[in-house]
Amino acid sequence: MARSDDLFLGADGGGTRCRVRLALGSGVVLGEGEAGPANLRFGSLQAFAAVLDGARQCLDAAGLPLAALERATACLALAGASEPAERAKANEYLLPFHRTIIVTDAEAACVGAHAGGDGAIIIIGTGSIGLAIIGEERHRIGGWGLPTSDEGSGAWLGLEVLRRVLWAQDGRLDWSPLLTEVFARFERDPHAIVRWTASAAPGDYGSLAPLVVAQAEHGDPVGRALMQLAAHHIDALAARLVAVGATRIALMGGLAATIEPYLASATRQYFVAPQGDALAGALRIAADAASWRIAE
Repeated sequence: MARSDDLFLGADGGGTRCRVRLALGSGVVLGEGEAGPANLRFGSLQAFAAVLDGARQCLDAAGLPLAALERATACLALAGASEPAERAKANEYLLPFHRTIIVTDAEAACVGAHAGGDGAIIIIGTGSIGLAIIGEERHRIGGWGLPTSDEGSGAWLGLEVLRRVLWAQDGRLDWSPLLTEVFARFERDPHAIVRWTASAAPGDYGSLAPLVVAQAEHGDPVGRALMQLAAHHIDALAARLVAVGATRIALMGGLAATIEPYLASATRQYFVAPQGDALAGALRIAADAASWRIAE
């Protein structure tokens, strides 16, 4: 069991932002911070720079010196950590913590949502993923990243609305207020869209999602169709989680509340309110790791 004066740091890093929380073993939160993207798929240096930026904000809020990180057990829950090569590279990076545990953002979210017990989560944010923890088994569904996965996510919505803008430009789809608004962002130049997509990151695509959501709420036919298609993909994630044995699913992420009304009742019957967020899960994982160290 963690000591009350032990220092723990949890980080939740995704394609848009990284949140960091510093707490004592007693559970008292000392400070929180927020920085830029922290997806290992786009570079360990960028991800860890965001983590450390958030950690410094935590220290400032707590009135602690930078050297305090040397006695902290840190759990960094980062997008992209599920990829073996990226995780191995990240584990070689020298960080200023006493001990560092790197897990996926989905695992920390699942641990936080179910307070360390069995259960499943679906995250709908910049990306999307389903994860079930049942005993010692982990069942991951989706979350492989754009352009091949992350269906139903904010980044996916951004990608799909751009696809439909080009369809409208070709005359294969009727223009709608949503498509006109998105096209105007590129000065009505289809070539500008193509150039932009050559270097766009998931967070860039995700920045278009609020337009889809807002126009769908106003009855835009393309916006509503995209929201319904997104929900269909999330329903499929949920169905697979149930198939592997999940009986409780927590819906999480920035787009969760927006997508939920479009989901099938067969999906919603499994929903439970999350008991904590990914930061709570990361801190729990860090505290467990410290307990194992003490026991050893």
